[in-house]
Amino acid sequence: MKNTIHVSNQRATLDTSRRNFLKLSGIGLAMAGLTLIGCDDNEFDYMANDKVFDLGTGDVGVLNYAYALEQLEADFYTKVVNNFYAGISSIEKELFTDLYHHEVIHRDFFKAAISGATMNVLPKLEFQYPNVNFNDRNSVLATAKALEDTGVAAYNGAGKYISNADYLVIAGKIVSVEARHASAIRNLINPGTAAFSGDDVIDGNGLDLAKEPKDIVMTAGGFIKTPFTWKEQGIN
Repeated sequence: MKNTIHVSNQRATLDTSRRNFLKLSGIGLAMAGLTLIGCDDNEFDYMANDKVFDLGTGDVGVLNYAYALEQLEADFYTKVVNNFYAGISSIEKELFTDLYHHEVIHRDFFKAAISGATMNVLPKLEFQYPNVNFNDRNSVLATAKALEDTGVAAYNGAGKYISNADYLVIAGKIVSVEARHASAIRNLINPGTAAFSGDDVIDGNGLDLAKEPKDIVMTAGGFIKTPFTWKEQGIN
């Protein structure tokens, strides 16, 4: 059975008074008043109780996959803004605060969208950062760069698995914001250079790289403590 999903971001507290290219401005990621058509209830392979959660099949699997990555980014930036590293500049504080708000909105959007379609929503994940020193600028920026680059490649690689046109449009809008995040972080690391669109993330056609879900999970897996599978994509 199909379900209709109504999503609103009216509770999101995003300061839009400052002018910079990271701002969501009026689009709100197309979340305010958004109506989507839910997926079939049988598009799941959910493992209950103490068993490992499977992301599911079809669009549901992709949505849960994106939700997992947005949980990770939101958790990381929450830790950053709750205890800024020593010597952080006002510009960097503003940037990380913007990124924090964006990722929380992304995370909450996916939770609301999936919850509107089914009860089988990826649970809240636990994360770990064994090699990250949150009080060190270089460590935080390097981790942010890795997460943002990975996020862009993840959305680009998963797009071909989305069948619902509404979901594809939303994914396209979110990945454009993630690409801005990646560029901003890269510019902090190497200001005034071409690193913001380096050839390590841009292909010969000037397009952002795309990576398969299996490769993304392998890369991000070191941060994720809670196990899950995505059998449809060979992730067990």
